[in-house]
Amino acid sequence: MDIATLIGIVVAFGLVVSAIGGGISSFIDPPSMLIVIGGTVGVLLVGYPLKNCIGVIGVVMKTFMYKVDTGPEVISKLVELAQIVRKDGILALESEVKTIDNAFMAKGLQMAIDGQEPSAIEDILYMEMDKVSERHSRGADMFTALGTYAPSMGMIGTLVGLVLMLQNMSDPSSIGPSMSIALLTTFYGALMANILFLPMAGKLKTRSKEELLIHEIVLVGIQSLVIGENPRIMESKLLGYLPPKERVSSFE
Repeated sequence: MDIATLIGIVVAFGLVVSAIGGGISSFIDPPSMLIVIGGTVGVLLVGYPLKNCIGVIGVVMKTFMYKVDTGPEVISKLVELAQIVRKDGILALESEVKTIDNAFMAKGLQMAIDGQEPSAIEDILYMEMDKVSERHSRGADMFTALGTYAPSMGMIGTLVGLVLMLQNMSDPSSIGPSMSIALLTTFYGALMANILFLPMAGKLKTRSKEELLIHEIVLVGIQSLVIGENPRIMESKLLGYLPPKERVSSFE
């Protein structure tokens, strides 16, 4: 569970509700919600294939629950594998592959064990990294689009409300309440975009960069394993990908 996402949403909505105070009932209008929420979903269906729209729920879950190996963990494991290779050869990793949870690392190691050329391993793993980046970008782009659609639908709802209000100008007492309801759609759209959709898009982009960095560390580590590089040299090379405060050597 990414507690930061949950805390951020609760705090943001909590501050808005606290600012509203006891007048919360005045900010609840089902027709306005229908225009913004329903309209935003409808426009998303126009802009993206159905299977991608259905997959939005899974993308949302990635902003709350996500697991990726840390850089130090990955480097420590690669150094351990390098020591095995240096002592018993690359084929000794056959039994180790089954114990590795990182699918990207396991795939690269299996190719190395099977005798693939370093250039072939690099090409295949880079291609997989590109596909991962493409999938992640698609999810982030969808939430960025939602962050654009929601305020736009809010503005459309406001215009609808203003037109209906102007049609009833003969009753001055109805102008204030009608204007209030018309503006609620803009409020809903801005709220959804700036508390949910756009921050989630940012979180997904950050997660993508983190995962691709881990993949790059794995790729460089596997290349070192294939050529039988000294574990100390390999570790020194891989630690360069990490911030200085995370660079802890296994040999110290």
